[in-house]
Amino acid sequence: MSTIMKESDRGRVLIAGAGPAGLTAAYELSRAGCECLVLEKDSVVGGIARTVKHKGYYFDIGGHRFFSKIERVNKLWMAVLEEDFIRRERLSRIYYNKKFFHYPLSPLNCLLGLGVWNSFLALLSYLAAFLFPSKQEDSFEHWIRNRFGNRLYNTFFKSYTEKVWGIPCSEIGAEWAAQRIKGLSLLAVVKHALIDSRFKNKSKAGTIKSLIGQFDYPKYGPGMLWERVAELVGQNGSQVWLESQVEAILWEGSSVKALEIQRNGHRETVDAAELISSMPIGEVIQKLRPAAPPEVLDAANALRYRDFLTVALIIDRPHVFPDNWIYVHEPAVKLGRIQNFKNWSPSMVPDQTKTCLGLEYFCFEGDSLWTMKDEELIELGKRELELLGLVKSDEVKEGRVARMPKAYPIYDSAYRDSLETLRKFLDKFDNFQVIGRNGMHRYNNQDHSMLTGMLAAENILGAKHDLWKVNDEQEYHEETPDEKAENILWEKLAKSTYARMDKLGFATAVGATCAMLLFAATMMLVLRGDHAAQPTLHLLREYFIGYRVTKAGAFIGVAYAFVWGFMFGWLFSYLRNLFIAFYIYRAKRKIELLTFKDFLDHF
Repeated sequence: MSTIMKESDRGRVLIAGAGPAGLTAAYELSRAGCECLVLEKDSVVGGIARTVKHKGYYFDIGGHRFFSKIERVNKLWMAVLEEDFIRRERLSRIYYNKKFFHYPLSPLNCLLGLGVWNSFLALLSYLAAFLFPSKQEDSFEHWIRNRFGNRLYNTFFKSYTEKVWGIPCSEIGAEWAAQRIKGLSLLAVVKHALIDSRFKNKSKAGTIKSLIGQFDYPKYGPGMLWERVAELVGQNGSQVWLESQVEAILWEGSSVKALEIQRNGHRETVDAAELISSMPIGEVIQKLRPAAPPEVLDAANALRYRDFLTVALIIDRPHVFPDNWIYVHEPAVKLGRIQNFKNWSPSMVPDQTKTCLGLEYFCFEGDSLWTMKDEELIELGKRELELLGLVKSDEVKEGRVARMPKAYPIYDSAYRDSLETLRKFLDKFDNFQVIGRNGMHRYNNQDHSMLTGMLAAENILGAKHDLWKVNDEQEYHEETPDEKAENILWEKLAKSTYARMDKLGFATAVGATCAMLLFAATMMLVLRGDHAAQPTLHLLREYFIGYRVTKAGAFIGVAYAFVWGFMFGWLFSYLRNLFIAFYIYRAKRKIELLTFKDFLDHF
């Protein structure tokens, strides 16, 4: 049965998807007095940032730290959550061979965890990578091997990364590492090296927040944030419809005209003045009516996603491990990561004598893991926890399974060309914007997704933002005037202080300066006839053969002074350039390791 919405419904902004991006757009538009309708196919809001409730326990679909450089995002979080936004201490480690390893890896930690012989072999492998790095860095495998060596790559990174993506590391583009690294300019290196220590002891109220030490978090998980945002959207005169599946996007010319949706067993048509979509961009193309051109449909079908499921287990033990989450790099289990939700927020566990662990499995929709029955997944989780030596099977009292399709856009070798084809096609529309992680097939964090929603709302209100620049080369964060001025100052300092010195030019300048000084000193003594001072310069005859304090000697001295000055200047500039290059290399490597840690944290 098909129904046309009443006339008063015409002109609303339609938003497909009630995740962080879609609800943020609705929140901003409704506050500005613009009526919108949010359509969510699921029975809850929040998307991948939802919180599942089970008998008083709360657990996330993956852990979601609340940290952002985007001030307007921070303000929204605080305005909505207020006192329910808590500060948490952060600890996350790698778990391998029944031992915990801190990241970045430290020599002592590796020595104690791997043993003397394996640590020695890892050191040799690291030195080999350091001295003879691969010139080719077009895959994640090459990127890691160049920085850790082959042995540490196989020990700590290969298993986990392939669990996450389901494809060999050699087929994963280095881009998803480079997405965190290509912002490492000379400016970033200099600021980190020279002023990083100033902020290590900043208080909670400080402007610099540590990715390592602390993070903010809603008292009952991120789902409570998005439930409140949905309530505020309703209070502002807009609506959020759950269990409303978009079936078709009706378009004509350069405009989207309406959506066909399935709701309450009925098929309805909703007119659209504007459309914002956080649906997977491939699904968007497939739902267009009339159909998109064949090459565009082929590009949509080429985009791939990694799916995700959580097995939440209630453990009859008050403490299991102190971490908020751990990375499981043990190849003997399918498990990829374990969340300890009581360490995210004690309020998520109603009985403090118990612990709630979230066992995270990465899979493809339809594979053996995805189609496994919930009871079988719970038993699998119990077995693997016992195999890892963390929890005994009889300590697990009950469990709950939650599945999340299309959790991670895959950056394979074909995705860039496919996405570019879709972008060019969607650019033809004047009232249609895509936002969020899946809407843009970009590995956006929660704050990036929210920012795309904010900017999309502003575009409807008259702005002209390019949403594809969000999280592009890490230029997503807004700078205050003071920060901008400070960065300009540091950039000038970096360019002037750490610029490569021209050896030939500096050597010539030093040589010429020495020659002119010796010539001037010699001629001054000759003209003044100062015989008392002449013996001092006469000492140069020991080194400059033929030099005398005479007019002819002055010219001979010029030649000698220039040659020696030139040699000294060239050597000085060579050593200075070598030292600066090594200093920048070391600083950059340190930042790379820390940014790679941040990258892992956002899986």
